[in-house]
Amino acid sequence: MLKNLASSIFLTERQTDPDLDKGIPKVKGRVITTLQKAKEVRSLVEKCITIARHSLRAQKAAEQFATTAERGSDKWRQWRSSEQWLQWNKAIAPTVAARRRVLQMIGDKSAVRVLFEEIAPRFEERDGGYTRILRLAKPRLGDAGTRAILEFVGEHDRVRQVSERPAFEDLGDEEGDSKAPESATQPANDETDRQAAEAESSGSEEKASETA
Repeated sequence: MLKNLASSIFLTERQTDPDLDKGIPKVKGRVITTLQKAKEVRSLVEKCITIARHSLRAQKAAEQFATTAERGSDKWRQWRSSEQWLQWNKAIAPTVAARRRVLQMIGDKSAVRVLFEEIAPRFEERDGGYTRILRLAKPRLGDAGTRAILEFVGEHDRVRQVSERPAFEDLGDEEGDSKAPESATQPANDETDRQAAEAESSGSEEKASETA
């Protein structure tokens, strides 16, 4: 069961054809299972990735002895019987051993190929912590089991947005500009208030004279 689950998360990273492949994953690098299964299979997945990572150095060392000739051609046969092939065979041996070991652990050749060709180069500079588990709030239908997401890091990471620090100098300049029109209209407002006060005082004097 754990082998199939580990193979499933590797196969989500495979190259798919919408016209031929009916089992296209909705999200690459992610599977949804129960929380308990995710915790159990996580160690198996990360161990396979670590083995594949350590074989990349041997694979790069063997590339200098490899040939670009088509398999079965005369040039390939000549390379196959040369000293260069022996050097390539010796350099690629750790990678072959790593592939066989991972195949024994998960039992799926397609998943092993995707792991060594697609996933391992992505985590070449990362020492562990290739996956994360996210617990889902909605339980599974039927048995109400706690569900969780098991996914690779680096693909669906949350991006933290840092707010910009306000420029107080610019705000001060804007406030100074906005206060300038108010000071320009202040004399007009004072003149209006003075006229209103004179009108009220004259009206009170007229009322006092009428009562007298």
